[in-house]
Amino acid sequence: MRKSIQQSLAFFALGVSLSASFLVGCGTTSDVTILGDWRSRSELEGVARQGASGFVIGTKAYIGTGLNFDRDRLTDFWEYDQARNTWTQRANYAGAGRYQGVGFAIGNKGYIGTGLNVNSARLRDFYSYDPATNAWTKIADYAGTGRYAAAAFTLNNKGYVGTGNDGGNFLKDFYGYDPATNTWGRIASYSGSKRIGAFAMVISNVAYVGGGNNNGVPQKDLWAYNSATDSWDEKKQFPDDLAITRSYGASFVIGTKGYVGLGEGNANFYSYDPTTDTWADMSVFEFTPRAFPVSFAIGNKGYVVSGVVGTAVLDDLREYDPGIPRVQ
Repeated sequence: MRKSIQQSLAFFALGVSLSASFLVGCGTTSDVTILGDWRSRSELEGVARQGASGFVIGTKAYIGTGLNFDRDRLTDFWEYDQARNTWTQRANYAGAGRYQGVGFAIGNKGYIGTGLNVNSARLRDFYSYDPATNAWTKIADYAGTGRYAAAAFTLNNKGYVGTGNDGGNFLKDFYGYDPATNTWGRIASYSGSKRIGAFAMVISNVAYVGGGNNNGVPQKDLWAYNSATDSWDEKKQFPDDLAITRSYGASFVIGTKGYVGLGEGNANFYSYDPTTDTWADMSVFEFTPRAFPVSFAIGNKGYVVSGVVGTAVLDDLREYDPGIPRVQ
C-alpha cells in the first residue's frame, strides 16, 4: 500500500505490529500473507494537533481540543462519519482550551475533561456533549486532583478516569462517573505503579490498563479491572523483546481483541487476546509513527488520527482492517 512520505520529520518508533494468522503459499515463492492492513482515510479538516481527546457514539467519532504547532490550546470539535468518510465541524468544546485531557462515551453522550490549559494548569472540569442537540453541558468536576495524561474507559454505563500527573506527583488513583447521579466515586487504585500516558481498552466488558511511564521509566505491565470485586488483576505483560516505551500511544478494540501501538519509542502494533492472555506481534504501522494521537474503533475497523512526530503535528487519519490480507 502507499506510504506517507514524511522525509523532513524526525522518526519516532511507536506502535503495534499487525498480524494475526500467517498463510504460506505452496509454490516456490517465499511470500507470506498476513491478515490485517492499514489504509488512508479523509484527514481531519481542523488544524493538525497533538494531545486531543475524543470518543465514539454509534458509527461516528468525535475529536477535539489538543495542541497545535503554535502551541495554542484548542477548543474546536469535529465529527467523523465512517460511512461517508467525511468530517463535519460541531459546536466548540465549552471548557477552556486544553490538551492531554481524556474522553469517553456513555450511551448517547460523550464526555471530555482534565488536561492542561494555556497556563499549564492541571484541570479537573468536565463537560458532556449531546450530538442530538450539538450542545455541551458542564457536569460535576472530576473528584480527584486536576491532572493530565490520565487513562479513561467506559464500563457498565460509567466512565472511569485515573492515573496521570497532577503537577506534584505521578498518580494511580481512579474514580468512576455515574451520569444518573452526576457524581464521581472513588474506586480501587490501580494496582500497578503510578504512571502517565497509559493506554486503556475494554474487551468483553472487562477494562484493561497498561503501559505508560513512571518518572520516565517505561511500564510494560497490564492489569484488568474487576468491577464486581472492585479489584485489579494482573495480566500478561509485554514480552521482554517488546519491553519498549509505550507512553502516549494508541489503543482500540475490535471484536474480542485489543490492539496497542505507537507512542514514544516504537512504530509497531501488537494485539492482545484476553481468552489466552497473550500478546501477538502484528505488522508495522506503515505511516508516520507518532505520539499523542487519538485512537478509536468503529465496528470492525480501528483508527488513528492526529499526533506528533518530532516538532511536526499531524492531521492524517489511518484505518486498520484486521480482515484485509497483505502479502510481504
